[in-house]
Amino acid sequence: MSFLKLFRRKSLSTILQQGGDGEHSGLNKVLTVKDLTFFGIAAIIGGGTFSAIGNACFSGGPAVVLLYIMCAIACGFTAMCYAEFASRVPVSGSAYTYAYVSFGEIFAWIIGWALIMEYSIGNIYIAFSWSGYFTNLLETFHIHLPEWLTINYKSAHAAFSENKVGEGLLAWQNAPVIGGLKIIFDLPAVVINLLITYLVYRGTKESKNFSNIMVYIKLAIIILVIIVGAFYIDIDNWTPFMPNGFSGVMGGVSAVFFAYIGFDAVSTLAEESKNPQRDLPKGMIYSLVICTVVFIVLALVITGMVSYELLGVSDPLAEIFALKGVKWMLFIVSIAAVVAMTSVLLVFQMGQPRIWMTMSRDGLMPKKFSEIHPKYKTPSFATIVTGLVVGIPIFFTDENFVLDFTSIGTLFAFVLVCGGVLMLSPQSEAELAERETKGKFRIPYVNSKFIFPAIVIIGTALTIKYVPDFFTNIIDFSDGKMATNLPMLVFLIVCIVMMVLSFIKNLSLIPLLGLVSCCYLLTGMAVSNWMWFGVWLVIGLVFYFIYGYKNSKLNHNN
Repeated sequence: MSFLKLFRRKSLSTILQQGGDGEHSGLNKVLTVKDLTFFGIAAIIGGGTFSAIGNACFSGGPAVVLLYIMCAIACGFTAMCYAEFASRVPVSGSAYTYAYVSFGEIFAWIIGWALIMEYSIGNIYIAFSWSGYFTNLLETFHIHLPEWLTINYKSAHAAFSENKVGEGLLAWQNAPVIGGLKIIFDLPAVVINLLITYLVYRGTKESKNFSNIMVYIKLAIIILVIIVGAFYIDIDNWTPFMPNGFSGVMGGVSAVFFAYIGFDAVSTLAEESKNPQRDLPKGMIYSLVICTVVFIVLALVITGMVSYELLGVSDPLAEIFALKGVKWMLFIVSIAAVVAMTSVLLVFQMGQPRIWMTMSRDGLMPKKFSEIHPKYKTPSFATIVTGLVVGIPIFFTDENFVLDFTSIGTLFAFVLVCGGVLMLSPQSEAELAERETKGKFRIPYVNSKFIFPAIVIIGTALTIKYVPDFFTNIIDFSDGKMATNLPMLVFLIVCIVMMVLSFIKNLSLIPLLGLVSCCYLLTGMAVSNWMWFGVWLVIGLVFYFIYGYKNSKLNHNN
């Protein structure tokens, strides 16, 4: 095995041939910039809006809006890098394809494997959350499902072990037994996964129409929540603005970033876009801007309605109206949550098969995954496998486990996308002129030679002034502090390295800021996140070296 072959790259001409009018041109090109923007909104406004925002507000107080802005800025820089890649490489595959062009095959595989965490495993969490809101919605119509059909086995067993009164214990006590095994599973989560898989299997056009309708509904309901909630705001609830300090604000980074991870799903739909080089960048950036405004206003409203201390619940939007006695809004919020999470399931379930399809084209996955249905023009086999990857774990895992998996894999992909733009070869004047003529997106070049070192130096000076013990604490690895201090130390080293490279190589500022900001957000991830990510990465590398390395089309071409 040659070490250098791990970093073999695909040429742009080969990728464009495979994904354009060449050997794999079987997907329907039906999506416009409006559809892509709506898919982005559909993916972003979901579980993070109706569930994770509560824990983020509980951790950071009203100042959580600062974290939403920080994450939006990081995602904004990253979105521009995605847009740059989408303009140059208008094919399916998202960050996987972009890494193949810029870093080489081993990094492309790692990103493709990480994106499985984002799309497939992330959908398990959304399915569980969807089930909770759907079950509550049924209760308003006096329809009660048995507890053993509304909770996962792991959670029910944990409730029994701890003798914790509630749904889990009731499920364990009342569940039927077959062959000595208690039958406990989340039926609504299983059913919604089956329905979404069928819809995605049938076609992009059908999925597009369904998604657009859901986006209209949930945006209308969220606007209603904001308007009604504004009448119940007590500005005293915004004081103190940062009750737990900046560390409390950063404590919500996983919850807040989880709300943003969906915008890159738009890039997986390149081959089904009518004009991907023009429309994909617009769709990603438009959806990101719209959702950021929604998140900030929503965070201000809910922290203004009640004290942040009351928001550490799984259904914060329902909780605030329950506390204020506005019972008619509870029903509306439940409908909005069900609709929002359904649209997230739809977009993620569309994204994953297209990444597997692209990896299959390259020989890194079995050929069956790139099979296009002759009638529906969708990656049919990959769609079915995605449904199984989401559906089977629903029976034996819980939402907390899969949530830890998701954000870290996405941030890792974002870092490599930004780094990939920095590594792309400079474009010729002819290419730049052609792209400007046709309205294709490109990142404005700003030389970071002096700007980025100045940012690092000013940031260091401000830190020393306002947090004098910061740097001495970072190198303190005693009493179990290594787990929290080591990521920050690595981040500081990355900043120093990139500062030197920016001065020597005249790097482009925007992708550099995207890379650094995403690296900073990674420092807020818990130790357990890194552990599970490491385990997942090792499993993926084993598969790559057993199958992908020798079956890669680049291996056959050499």
